[in-house]
Amino acid sequence: MLIGVPKEVKTQEYRVGLLPASVREFIRSGHKVLVQTGAGANVHATDEDYKAAGAEIAPDAATVFAKADMIIKVKEPQPQECAMLREGQILFTYLHLAADPVQAKGLIDSKSIAIAYETVTGTHGGLPLLAPMSEVAGRMSIQVGSYFLQKTQGGAGILIGGVPGVRPASVAIIGGGIAGTNAAKMAVGMGANVTILERSLDRIRYLDDLFGSQATVLYSTADTVEQCVVNADLVIGSVLVPGAKAPKLVTRAMLKQMRPNSVVVDIAIDQGGCLETSRPTTHDEPTYLDEGILHYCVTNMPGAVALTSAQALNNAVLPYALELANKGWQKALQDNKHLLNGLNVFHGKITHAEVAHDLELEFSAPEQCLAA
Repeated sequence: MLIGVPKEVKTQEYRVGLLPASVREFIRSGHKVLVQTGAGANVHATDEDYKAAGAEIAPDAATVFAKADMIIKVKEPQPQECAMLREGQILFTYLHLAADPVQAKGLIDSKSIAIAYETVTGTHGGLPLLAPMSEVAGRMSIQVGSYFLQKTQGGAGILIGGVPGVRPASVAIIGGGIAGTNAAKMAVGMGANVTILERSLDRIRYLDDLFGSQATVLYSTADTVEQCVVNADLVIGSVLVPGAKAPKLVTRAMLKQMRPNSVVVDIAIDQGGCLETSRPTTHDEPTYLDEGILHYCVTNMPGAVALTSAQALNNAVLPYALELANKGWQKALQDNKHLLNGLNVFHGKITHAEVAHDLELEFSAPEQCLAA
């Protein structure tokens, strides 16, 4: 199989779909890899590094898309990339389709086979290809939140850990999954007063055992969310419903009651955001004020730490990508139900139930599509 790796074109996205070490694994398995020139430049992977690993270098994205049997990317394809996809071509990347009808239409029209990292499931539960970026985004959320709490950055002028005699910042983390847990680890480590809101009782018990007296873990209801948000200096939105739009748990009315120039970081923005006031931003212009609260809603947070993120993502993606290449998409999806759960668009049909529901489009069962 010929694997194509285009350069990412989303605003300030510095990651790359395959690093040279991953390319070498495909070459060892008997495949060919075509990498767009400069694709790895932002993670210190030169064209020469890719050549040494066995890849060929393409002069532009059009060549990669025209020749490759499978495209491996990081972020969702932009409109110009969707236009280059062709019928039967495999696309393996993050998609986050539920909040992106324009991209969904582009993929449907292309009749490609689009498999989303974020809905591939694991043998022991969870979302193994989303997990590493959730870890990165969770840790980054406290890093950027503490930065924007500074008065010089538009925040309320609060040091997240406080100092002797002065209270630390109050951090409310909505959602205790992987992103929320990693956010809590960072916030606790920096000396903040941390509250985690979660609905799964099993997860609540786990978080309580993990943090003990270092963080307060509460069952998430509309009432507890409101109480914690209103009293927080920094709110982290880390709610995830796999494949679906994030629920709007933080309302405009809640924000109106917060201290002016408090900060919210919405990690869930890729799936539409979990705040009523959230809208996507970029690393170019990461924040905006709404109801006097500073919002950070960058849709590709891990792109800012591209080297760490690319390495972590490659580690997670490589086994699944090799399975697709070694077996071909049909046998790989038939043999691996977890990989099949990643199938979002197939020959013009939406094959993920939550995506179809949120986009108000017809759902086609992936098993039936494969059988046909």
